Amino acid sequence: MQATIVEAVNDALHTEMAADDRVVVLGEDVAKSGGVFRATDELLEEFGGDRVVDTPLSEIAIVGGATGLAMYGYRPVAEIQFSGFLPPAFDQLVSNASRIRWRTRGALNAPMVVRMPYGAGVRALEHHSESLEGAYGHIPGLQIVVPSTPHDTKGLLLSAIRDPDPVLFMEPKRIYRSFREEVPEDDYEVPLGEAAVRREGEDVTVVAWGSMMPPTLEAVEEGDVDAEVIDLRTVSPMDAETVVESVKKTGRCVVVHEGPRSIGVGSDVVARINDEALMYLEAPVERVTGFDTPVPLLSMEDYYFPHPPRILDAMERALSV
Repeated sequence: MQATIVEAVNDALHTEMAADDRVVVLGEDVAKSGGVFRATDELLEEFGGDRVVDTPLSEIAIVGGATGLAMYGYRPVAEIQFSGFLPPAFDQLVSNASRIRWRTRGALNAPMVVRMPYGAGVRALEHHSESLEGAYGHIPGLQIVVPSTPHDTKGLLLSAIRDPDPVLFMEPKRIYRSFREEVPEDDYEVPLGEAAVRREGEDVTVVAWGSMMPPTLEAVEEGDVDAEVIDLRTVSPMDAETVVESVKKTGRCVVVHEGPRSIGVGSDVVARINDEALMYLEAPVERVTGFDTPVPLLSMEDYYFPHPPRILDAMERALSV
């Protein structure tokens, strides 16, 4: 079937809830209204109110409840309406879900997924546009998944639900409905922790993920650059091997991400390259990022996130050395 990213989320949830009655969905407005972006549409009608649960407006209760359900044998999928509302539940992620395996010396684990749309580009209000995968990537035991295509979205979400440990599933709402591609109706998984090479090239490696994949590919095409484009897909754990092997081939690298520049995932990509491929570099690694400020409101947000001209400029700087 041809599906958008949000439709692929919905299809994955239908698929896994039909296959495994331990899977439950909970969150604000996920049942009767089908979710703020309709990602949980028609789940209530098919699986009933015992498995699709509208919760009170309390993110700490949603994530805390999901953690308890996971420890007692369920496979909860919790929805946070916008990523900017997750910080109230930060303590549940850090203190309970992510470390229960370590705390109990393996006696308990928390197989759960927290889904949330993230990022700018839709003219949303304050707290609705953050891209904080770098902050959550600091939490040991928590995997951070950021899909960029409908096909990967379904396969990665199925893998995340079946994983024995907690997964934060960040959905790029800017491209929720921007394009369709073929998504198999059958059951399939895309492995967590493995990057994808979206385009092979010889001159420069460009690393991006989530909502930054479309502008990155557009910049490469506009600039007629023989770039190798890598989609991380999972930010933590990071598939550094694919990045390093590509940089050894091209000798140049540009990292593109929407989140703030400082202490971000891009910094870690650069560090991994310095650790394992420094002697192969022909030029300093370039970063194209958001800024160390809150995301501006409305029309000003266009100046915040990387767009094709900024990405192309960075590639040209890397190639000019």
